Amino acid sequence: MFWSVMMMFKVFGLMSAGVPPHPADIKATYFFRHLNKYHYIFCLLLYKYVIELSQLALHRPPGMKKKSKIPNMISRGSAFMRLALIRTKAFMAYCTTGVWSDTRRSWRINTIKTINLTVRSFLNTDLQNRASALTYNTLLAIVPALALLFAIGRGFGFENLLQTQLFQALPSQKHALEAGIEFVSGYMQQASQGLFVGVGIVVLLWTMISLMSNIEDTFNTVWGVTHARSFGRKVIDYTAIMFLLPILMICSSGISVMASYALVDNPRLHFITPALKVALDVAPFVLTWMSFTGMYLAFPNTKVRFKNAFLSGIFAGTAFQILQYLFLSGQIYVSKYNAIYGSFAFLPLLLIWLQLVWTITLAGAVLCYSSQNIFQFNFSNDISTISLDYKRQIAVVIMAITVKRFDDGRPPLTVTDFAANYHMPSRLITQLIDEMVMARLLSPVAVGEDIYAYQPATDPGKVTLGYVLGKLNSQGANGFIPGFQKEFADIIKVITDNTLRTIDMCDKILLRDLPLDNV
Repeated sequence: MFWSVMMMFKVFGLMSAGVPPHPADIKATYFFRHLNKYHYIFCLLLYKYVIELSQLALHRPPGMKKKSKIPNMISRGSAFMRLALIRTKAFMAYCTTGVWSDTRRSWRINTIKTINLTVRSFLNTDLQNRASALTYNTLLAIVPALALLFAIGRGFGFENLLQTQLFQALPSQKHALEAGIEFVSGYMQQASQGLFVGVGIVVLLWTMISLMSNIEDTFNTVWGVTHARSFGRKVIDYTAIMFLLPILMICSSGISVMASYALVDNPRLHFITPALKVALDVAPFVLTWMSFTGMYLAFPNTKVRFKNAFLSGIFAGTAFQILQYLFLSGQIYVSKYNAIYGSFAFLPLLLIWLQLVWTITLAGAVLCYSSQNIFQFNFSNDISTISLDYKRQIAVVIMAITVKRFDDGRPPLTVTDFAANYHMPSRLITQLIDEMVMARLLSPVAVGEDIYAYQPATDPGKVTLGYVLGKLNSQGANGFIPGFQKEFADIIKVITDNTLRTIDMCDKILLRDLPLDNV
């Protein structure tokens, strides 16, 4: 080995002196022997590099001065950096815009689309301001919520257990909870009878329903839902949530206590003590995950798949636990607030904490929406600039497919079916089908809970190409500009005459007669 290392120094010494080394000297070096299989690739690369340098020295013309290799190395490094920059720009362009034109359904592409849509939705829908609004509403509802919670807990005889559960669930807000519980205790001692109790309960319920209604409105904005729950349904759903939440908290705590006592009383079960300890350590994470998952399932006024809600719940719940840890660890560094705010020092920290919690919650909601609807945003940039002619072509194809399937006695298609079978973007299909339903070309048919398929709204034997084009052209508001029809009557007449002439020609073509094989 020593001889091989010495030969290596000899090779580089000859090269530095401008003398080409003999190939036998190169091959004799230690680095070009097969030390083991892990160094094989490294040896080949190093051997190639040494050979190239020796060949450069070998073919240098006589009398030519030796040139420094530093400029060449800088040039090669610059070329590599330029290539890396070009590839990075291309990858970023693909991730931001090009990925929406990629119809492949691999997990890598779906992940890029989900991240893209999550970031874009989070920035575009102004969720930071909505998180601030929810922070304000939550601050107003803290005392009513605690009062309602402890009133229910006192009715079941578990007031102290609920208090313990709250401190365990929110360890970073111990001072805020203590202040809130003090307010609640004073209120419940004074308001023990009479009309004041009835009015107080109504105010408490209204405050909580108002908070939950604002949460629902924010979630509906994230999901693009325009219709909220009816007032009656809000009262029923939200009241059920308010009364079930403390019961679930009591049950979860009771299960933990029962499991601990069962292990103590039964020595035969001591072998599962380590597993139970791990389960109790993981329990806060699991409960937080399930809480966020339930929120993402319950609040949006639309159907949310459990898989997407659960993944978003894991993300938001984990971020929430990390936030708890950071607040607990950082409270010793914010003691300066005590000198400024005194006994109210917890208030600014509570506001910051609430803002961050709602930001995490809404980020999880955006992630849930994005992961469930990534295929609706394929070709999103193209859809926003789609030409009227291309839009009409796609609408006619959708109508022709619907008529053909109706004639053949086959089941009607949903928006998802159109997107999957014909590689059309769901967002565009939804937009076109809504227009055709309003134009009374298509009729929705319920095929499941909140799932609709579409069939012709008119006798297929009378549906011609001209009929479809005429309906689509007349769909929407028109004639609303004062004096426009009168001032430009001649131009409008020419346009109308030529349009009607085209529609009359197309009236001779039935949609069922169009050449369409892929149905």
